[in-house]
Amino acid sequence: MRTVRLARIRSSEAASVIPYLMGLGLVDRSAKIGRDGGDRLVPVAAGREGEMECMGYALEEGPAHTLERRRPQERVLERLSWLPPDVSAALPMRWEFVGDVVVLKLDGRCAPYKSEIGEAYAGVLGARTVCADVGGSVGELRRPSTEVLYGSGTESVRLENGVLYEFDVGKVMFASGNIGERLRMKEMDCGGETVVDMFAGIGYFTLPVARFAGARRVFACEKNPDSYRYLLRNAARNGVAEKVVPILGDNRHMPGRGFADRVIMGYVQTTSAFLPKAFDMAKRGGMVHYHDTFHVDGHEGRIEAALDATGEGYRIEGIREVKSFAPSVSHYVADVRVL
Repeated sequence: MRTVRLARIRSSEAASVIPYLMGLGLVDRSAKIGRDGGDRLVPVAAGREGEMECMGYALEEGPAHTLERRRPQERVLERLSWLPPDVSAALPMRWEFVGDVVVLKLDGRCAPYKSEIGEAYAGVLGARTVCADVGGSVGELRRPSTEVLYGSGTESVRLENGVLYEFDVGKVMFASGNIGERLRMKEMDCGGETVVDMFAGIGYFTLPVARFAGARRVFACEKNPDSYRYLLRNAARNGVAEKVVPILGDNRHMPGRGFADRVIMGYVQTTSAFLPKAFDMAKRGGMVHYHDTFHVDGHEGRIEAALDATGEGYRIEGIREVKSFAPSVSHYVADVRVL
């Protein structure tokens, strides 16, 4: 049996510490977390031992009790083999990790067995909590509709593209399908720029722009108090609190004209109503990243029509499909130069 370096963590702290370490990518997920008296023995990911020691954890050698090699989907089906065939056929084969919280979509046929299903997924995936996304995000504030199937704590930390996002899956939406656009924001050259993120959420675009893209200042506006609270935490967690100016409220009430080098409009479905405010805040020559949903046939013309309605001069420098949104409808982002 191979050996690994193990970090000894008190069981009383495990519920908060282990998800955080998972979010940082410091835990070897191919090996089991063990127990020794009142401690948990957490296997450390290869090459990350120095970081664990810098965080104050003394490491020790120990056996790596390897997790079963079969795909987790197979192990879930085995654990729940007693379910009626139509329910087994409806079990989700995809899920999303937020630290040690798992979110999955559950078919209505599974409802009578949801507690047993939640426990099975938790056991196979090593999750502290399993939640079902029962209705997506709803309302102007994009509140998620979730139900806890197993466990209780719904707050955790997600590591993505070098950015740490802390949030509560029961209170805050996280659009995992936008990962490519968040990566693009990280890789942009925003050196010395003043940026406005009109729909900041927990920092989806604010954090990569502030931490990696070189922005001098990011004005991050968010209307949802729960999202705003995590925006503050995440700015501090990622070391960019001095660059981020958080604003709680409606972005249409933000003061200032012609001061932004770049405006990010990371919202969909009604975003065109906010275009006049975006153009008002942007400098001439500045960039507006206009997100919205359009039918896949003729989306370019619809984007132009929305921009024409502002009465402002512009030039579209590119249009990207972010993700599919509904049948024949996609989420697009247009990079718009203000003239």
